[in-house]
Amino acid sequence: MSESRCIRFFAIVFVLFALPAWGGPVSGRIRLAAAADLQPALPSILAEFEAQTGIHVDATYQSSSALATAIENGAPFDLFLAADRSFPQKLIRDHFSDSPLPVLYGRGTLVLWTRNDSHFHDLSMDSLHDPALKKLAIANPQHAPYGRAAQAVLQHLKLYDQLQPKLVIAENIAQAAQYVSSGNAELGFISLTSALSLPLKSAGHYIPVSAAYYPALDQTGIVLKHAAARDSAYKLLAFILSPSSQQQLGQHGITPARSDHSR
Repeated sequence: MSESRCIRFFAIVFVLFALPAWGGPVSGRIRLAAAADLQPALPSILAEFEAQTGIHVDATYQSSSALATAIENGAPFDLFLAADRSFPQKLIRDHFSDSPLPVLYGRGTLVLWTRNDSHFHDLSMDSLHDPALKKLAIANPQHAPYGRAAQAVLQHLKLYDQLQPKLVIAENIAQAAQYVSSGNAELGFISLTSALSLPLKSAGHYIPVSAAYYPALDQTGIVLKHAAARDSAYKLLAFILSPSSQQQLGQHGITPARSDHSR
């Protein structure tokens, strides 16, 4: 088994075992599979949803790929919020979705981040050419939409081959943020949600990456075909699309979706 497949296998096992014990449908509870970039942004929204509806949400955060694979292997999720369109679209094609189309709930932003105590005080995209750069953290392009975005940026800048030996590959975008914030990499391509979260917000600084350098990170969700709490899952998805929740997502670095949520 290759190293990448081994990492993915253990990530999927983690997703399955991280789920609370499943004993059939539970009234007043939703099981949510959420992309790792949402971990800083969703908890306050989920708490507000529970306060208003009495419905508790058990959220599992991982790479979109690991979550989609877990769903295909029978993980009992009700709602899947991915960091792109491709994984929900695949689940729709493979008949795992109750939703006929992925629902756009926001758009992600890729940033280049470094610690305040690093060599890169005047951070810019030119920093990628600096000989002082020894390690660059990115999420795994095979599993994580933000990893694919980072790879696209490097290819656009014609730096991928040059920097490939310096890449530190994380399983998901949250882990990429951990790598660069801990000093295991001098620079990292991470989500704006991570860059705005504590302690990264005070520990480092970032620059947004031009959206022209990578495919749009259209973040979409679907209610799953075998959802035990299907009606509640649709309520949660509608709540996430509400003006209040969209505003909160925006404050955490997710660009709110347009009124045309099904594009």
